[in-house]
Amino acid sequence: MADDRRDGAGGAPVGEPASGSSWRSVLVSYRWPLAVVALGLVALAFYLVTVHQARQAATEMGELIGAAADRAESAARNFLTADVTELFIASIPEIATGGSGRLELATAEFTETFTRTDERRILWDSLSLGTTVTEIKVPVTYRYHVRLDDPWRLEVSGQTCVVYAPPIRPSQPPAIHTQAMERRADESWLRFDAEEQLDALQRSITPKLIARARDPRHLALVREPGRKAVAEFVRAWLLREDQWRSDRFYAIKVVFPDEEVEDAGRLDVTILLEDG
Repeated sequence: MADDRRDGAGGAPVGEPASGSSWRSVLVSYRWPLAVVALGLVALAFYLVTVHQARQAATEMGELIGAAADRAESAARNFLTADVTELFIASIPEIATGGSGRLELATAEFTETFTRTDERRILWDSLSLGTTVTEIKVPVTYRYHVRLDDPWRLEVSGQTCVVYAPPIRPSQPPAIHTQAMERRADESWLRFDAEEQLDALQRSITPKLIARARDPRHLALVREPGRKAVAEFVRAWLLREDQWRSDRFYAIKVVFPDEEVEDAGRLDVTILLEDG
């Protein structure tokens, strides 16, 4: 007879393991290690996907930065090799303000004094009726500018922009501050025309001030402020063109027509990049 031995409970034959119970016991015993392994695999997959996306984004960003740098380098090269004067003149309508066709540079204030002496004589100049002396003191503001439609010339010297500006011109007529005007007259006892003489003197002031505005001594006082104003104007243009930078232009020199310049390299710098 066949050996049909069974365990005491009458279940599975003796010597044959209960496979279902074994797998369940294994899963129960290793459930936490298996969970940790599963989580690790998920984290690894997420990491690999993230790294791939990051590399792809970095590659695209690098390409964009490289393209931008190439464009900037090309723009700088074209700017420095182009006719800078033509570029500047073409931009004047866009950077100029006020629409007056001029760039206001500087002002100078003076108290001007005007004196007039008038003597009256009769009987074929043999008898004097006396002398009237009139005097007017008045504060005056002189304004100076350069014309935007006058000739301009810009040159590139290394990373310095040398500006050959138009001549400084007075803005006519000067501003007369009549509210602070002082009038004085001295007349003899035979003369009664002090007010008339003062009015005549006052009417003559404007032509005289126009002439004084061209005085070299007045122009000398506004030359350096005017030079700085021209440099600021050109710097505004360079900023607009993204050329006022340490790797492009970082200095501006300004020359006026009445200044003798043999070597632009010996000129004093008007504005530097670090000046702000």
